[in-house]
Amino acid sequence: MSGVREERWFTRSLAAVCLGGLAIVAVMGLVQVRFGSYDMTLGQAWRGVFDPAVLLDPRWLLNFFLGEELMRTVTGFTGELPDLATETLVVWSIRLPRVFVAMLVGANLAVSGAIFQAVTRNELASPFILGVSSGAGLMILLTLVVLSGVTIALGGITLTPSALLPVIAALGGAGAFLIVYVIAWKNGTSPVRLVLAGVIVSTVFGSLQTGMFYFADDLGVVQSAIAWTTGSLTGVGWEQFRMALPWTVLALALALLAARQLNVLLLGEQTAKSLGMSVEKVRFALSGVAVLAAAASIAVAGIVGFVGLIVPHMVRNLVGGDNRQVLVGCLFAGPALMVTADVGARLFFTVVTGSPQQMPVGIVTGLVGGPYFLYLMRRQEALGQL
Repeated sequence: MSGVREERWFTRSLAAVCLGGLAIVAVMGLVQVRFGSYDMTLGQAWRGVFDPAVLLDPRWLLNFFLGEELMRTVTGFTGELPDLATETLVVWSIRLPRVFVAMLVGANLAVSGAIFQAVTRNELASPFILGVSSGAGLMILLTLVVLSGVTIALGGITLTPSALLPVIAALGGAGAFLIVYVIAWKNGTSPVRLVLAGVIVSTVFGSLQTGMFYFADDLGVVQSAIAWTTGSLTGVGWEQFRMALPWTVLALALALLAARQLNVLLLGEQTAKSLGMSVEKVRFALSGVAVLAAAASIAVAGIVGFVGLIVPHMVRNLVGGDNRQVLVGCLFAGPALMVTADVGARLFFTVVTGSPQQMPVGIVTGLVGGPYFLYLMRRQEALGQL
């Protein structure tokens, strides 16, 4: 019987979530690459995305996804890459990487939120609410404002702090979550204390982030810092995609491997201990995975709120409480929400006022997530516990 259950965890409802997420990403992604300063029709955008000159040439694919240097190392190619049509070049060089970055950010935040909700047994937990986002954001602002001109020599390789943003963000997020845990600890933790501690830490770190602006003399640094604190995908490209990709793959792989442990934690500490689990060690290890996933998104998009809160909850309502299903569902629903929100952020002013100005995507997710948070509060009497 157990073997049958193992085979059937991928249910029809989960398949529907996955297919629906893919469909939304495809449609919204096509809308994203359709509009911009270089005008093109929907057909031109479609042909640009699926141009055989790119899709059937591994040199171009590796050039985009890995970078030119790695492409030449892998393929041994030393000549000039063949020319691409103008529409194809615009789509693949400028517009499509923004869609891919949005997908990584959405998947990371959704999976991070699902892990935190399972670890704390609290459906209101998320990187944003538990202080991880504010801690990671503070470290990134510190790097941008104070350490912007510093270089690091490592094994003959010179690195700038910006190249280490995912690691820096992970350290900040981990530190913030540890502070939350210490504040909430009183012979153990509870969902209410964790959320309250997260609000306290987020508020304090948010104030410190605001204070960092007074130490920035360069207007460009200030504008960049504001983009980080509000969450924005404006101007992201393949560099940001390549920066986040390895950390994303690592975090998501570890999360999927840990789905069984998350299910055991939901049974309660006493039951988990009776099954031989070292609860505290597993809890902190899984929290580290959640911090890494959140940090990978914050490092390229800044602080995007509420995605880690609402996506796991929506997926859980659709597919059930098995964390194998929830995590897989988040891998598709998170990108769908993020790509859609980014389309709204990019095209809102264009549609309403005709202005090319773009809205930070964090504002859109906040406008969606705030009412959803209120809906959760009004719907449930025993708010918080899973």
